[in-house]
Amino acid sequence: MRLIVARCEVSYSGRLNAFLPESTRLLMLKDDGSVLVHADAGGYKPLNWMTPPTVIEDSGDLVVVRKRAGRSEDRLEIKLIEVLSDVAHDMGEAAGLEKDGVERDLQLLLADDPTHIEPDLRLVKREWPTDVGPVDLMCRDAEDGWVAVEIKRVGTIDAVEQLTRYLDCIRVDPARSACRGILVAQQIKPQAVALAEQRGLAWAQVDLDVLRGEREPELTLFS
Repeated sequence: MRLIVARCEVSYSGRLNAFLPESTRLLMLKDDGSVLVHADAGGYKPLNWMTPPTVIEDSGDLVVVRKRAGRSEDRLEIKLIEVLSDVAHDMGEAAGLEKDGVERDLQLLLADDPTHIEPDLRLVKREWPTDVGPVDLMCRDAEDGWVAVEIKRVGTIDAVEQLTRYLDCIRVDPARSACRGILVAQQIKPQAVALAEQRGLAWAQVDLDVLRGEREPELTLFS
């Protein structure tokens, strides 16, 4: 990971345009292609960011981050006016976030029978690898289309963002460019539902007791 503290100007173009005037900021350039621009306020959220896969071009006083977005391109330009600190750290091999007991149980039970998520869905592989982490379940549907399933105990906006990042990586492969995404959880927050539907993602709520055969199913899938 590379950490730069610098006086800089930041401009973003793509699905919208944004500009940050000259100020001192922290720039985080991660080995996975993520780029985040932080100020010394605003909590944990960056002022601007790009998620992988990206192309990063560094000419010394200008860092350009590019990412394909359908037929268009998102572009983040960081003009370095005065660099106060520029250090790189080897973070070692990334260890995945270990799921809690409920999420692990949900994943195993749904892997055994993905039709609890969608009729005729069949498992291809658990923990399907991508450049930004493993997808919980990679499946195929009744039409043999690819379906990426992310499983949570509680589905939040962050879960939708996570699934979106996975799909960005998966769809780079032309053979999986039409891959669909489904967020599955015991409970899904209304904000997450709204964002998922805005992005064309499906979602499903499941009951652990139903999956264990202790109650009758009441599963509804929305897309």
